Amino acid sequence: MDSLSQLALGAAVGVAVMGRRTAVWKAALWGGVCGTLPDLDVVFDHGDAVSNMTMHRADSHALFWLTLAALPIGAAVARLHGQWPLWRRWVLAVWAALVTHPLLDAMTVYGTQLLRPFSSEPLGVGSMFIIDPLYTLPLVVGVLVALLARSPRALRWNVAGLALSTAYLGWSFAAQQHVLGVARAALAQQGIPAQRVLVTPTPFNTVLWRVVAVSDGAVHEGFRSLLDDGPAMRFDRFDRGAPLQAALAAHPPVARMAWFTRGFYKLVADGDTVLLSDLRMGQEPNYTFSFPVARLQGGVPQPMAVPGNAGRRPKDIGGALRWVWVRAGGVQVAPPR
Repeated sequence: MDSLSQLALGAAVGVAVMGRRTAVWKAALWGGVCGTLPDLDVVFDHGDAVSNMTMHRADSHALFWLTLAALPIGAAVARLHGQWPLWRRWVLAVWAALVTHPLLDAMTVYGTQLLRPFSSEPLGVGSMFIIDPLYTLPLVVGVLVALLARSPRALRWNVAGLALSTAYLGWSFAAQQHVLGVARAALAQQGIPAQRVLVTPTPFNTVLWRVVAVSDGAVHEGFRSLLDDGPAMRFDRFDRGAPLQAALAAHPPVARMAWFTRGFYKLVADGDTVLLSDLRMGQEPNYTFSFPVARLQGGVPQPMAVPGNAGRRPKDIGGALRWVWVRAGGVQVAPPR
């Protein structure tokens, strides 16, 4: 999730765990710091753009390592504030703020390696977009009231904010599973072969959902609003670049992307450059993560070192967001391409 959401969640968790045992601002401060700490892994360079992408949310998001880190951090905070008798409670607050960060990240589709060092499998429910105001706002309001109000009852606002935001996570998962059922039925009814089906929310909401179905040679993309009438869905077919996949399967960036995305990737020729794209984030033809991985020479792809992120964003972001708003209302309008 975005930095503001993680900051607000960490602060809310810190206040909830510490209660009135310390000043609310201290609990919110250290909860917020620990809630954002795991994302500092972005400062490390792993050698190339694909490795940097797939190693984000790795060791710094592992529940095991964060649990070990909670003890010295919590003890240091207790010593800093002269509250050593509360060191166990501070360790608990720090631990809760640290581990809720990757658990929240795991609700997105990106892929969070929670189980390191025992497993590097990237986990992602995919029911939340990386930024969703309806999740973040209750947390922010609850923390601010707890900080600014003088009444002891103000802490109830913080608890309420945590409860509402957690309920929203549950809602997102329920909505995702509903759309997945509708999508599978529509794919079967249309005779579209699908080895894997992915359902993720479009930006900033949990009403309009993007459906991606992949087979060996094609990707089918469709959209489903919870306000749509009837079970019908439209799917657009796009080439996945099967010949390019066969030719570049052993190329390390391609192999790593295939593993990290669980097969939700494609290779496409853009002039004489072969682009590797993560199908899970973005939509046709603009993907958040798209990397040049080969050059075409005489029609034959020649592997190359990945120079950096070549993600292509929509030229008209405002128009794309207006389309999301209109389509979320149940209006059947084609997505921008």
